[in-house]
Amino acid sequence: MTSSLIPEKPLLFSPSLAATIGLEEAILLSALSDVAHYRPGTYRQGHHWLKLEAPQLQSLLPFWSDQDLQRVSKSLRDKGIILIESAPYTESRQLLFAFNETDRTQSAPAAPAAHNPDPQTGANRISPHWRPDAELMRHIAQHNIPDHFVREQLPEFIAYWRERGESHHAWGAKFLKHLLRQWREAQTEHQVRRDREVAMHSGWRPSRDALEVLVKHANISLAFIEDAIPEFVLYWQERGDVGRTWNSKFIQHVKRQWLRYNAALEHDTEPRRIPENWQPSQDVYDVLKLANIDLAFAQRQVPEFVLYWRDSNQVHSSWNTKFLQHVKYHWARQHALTTHNPQAGQHAGQQDPSRPGTTRDRSLVQDLTDRSWAR
Repeated sequence: MTSSLIPEKPLLFSPSLAATIGLEEAILLSALSDVAHYRPGTYRQGHHWLKLEAPQLQSLLPFWSDQDLQRVSKSLRDKGIILIESAPYTESRQLLFAFNETDRTQSAPAAPAAHNPDPQTGANRISPHWRPDAELMRHIAQHNIPDHFVREQLPEFIAYWRERGESHHAWGAKFLKHLLRQWREAQTEHQVRRDREVAMHSGWRPSRDALEVLVKHANISLAFIEDAIPEFVLYWQERGDVGRTWNSKFIQHVKRQWLRYNAALEHDTEPRRIPENWQPSQDVYDVLKLANIDLAFAQRQVPEFVLYWRDSNQVHSSWNTKFLQHVKYHWARQHALTTHNPQAGQHAGQQDPSRPGTTRDRSLVQDLTDRSWAR
């Protein structure tokens, strides 16, 4: 039984094609393909040309005005799917068109099987020499796809469709759909690769997870960790490397320094003034070497350090520890690398009367604001 709501043959079109070239374009292309099935047309310059007058088009597509037909047909031409030789439709009231698929076998009668046109549909198999024409290349360029990428996709595209042996009207549209998909995948892969591997930059900081591993699990003072950031950043910036494991590298870097730092601590509990001829121990220089701090720079700091503390007349039990903090502070200032240092303006030797307890006795939040280890 025929429904009264569908008194005529419906228009059929491919949803995937509509997603690629547009809904209106897919509808017009489907209508033109249906006409090509039963109208003979003429063959010229490697293409089959068909002419449709206004009454025929209005019968096929009564829901479109002349302006609509001109706009959608022009869009198909701009996308490289059809060729148009007639004047603008609103002026000529006719459409002289051809599907943009060169039939190379028409000019080479000795090898007619190479192109293999389908007598039932007028569609053609893809030629081994098929290439996108100038119109299609202009449309591809609107997507900012480089020419070399287009050339790279052609062999695979042609080989795939020749192996399948299928015939189609619009190889240009199929190639455009294939190309856009490959380009999106390539861009996504490139972005993922960029997200994985990044260069070190002056604003880099370890993640909160990395800080928690060092503070809570390795029991390393957060102030010591903060002081290690500038030298770590400077070293990897100068090398120019890219990586995706900066946090892991930083954790290992700080752990090595911390072990050497603890080995360099003086265990004499009796505070004393700094001697006039004081020099840092070799362990101190080993720690600074691990921190990638120039040893000549460190040695130049010794006279100033000794003079400051002799003038201040203070006593401490570990002048090596004080000197490490002093050198790291001035090294960071010299290279203008900023860290989260709430008391960076204080000299390394100034004391903090409100020194908190050990790392084990404090929360991570307290550790994030504490630099008392160096006072």
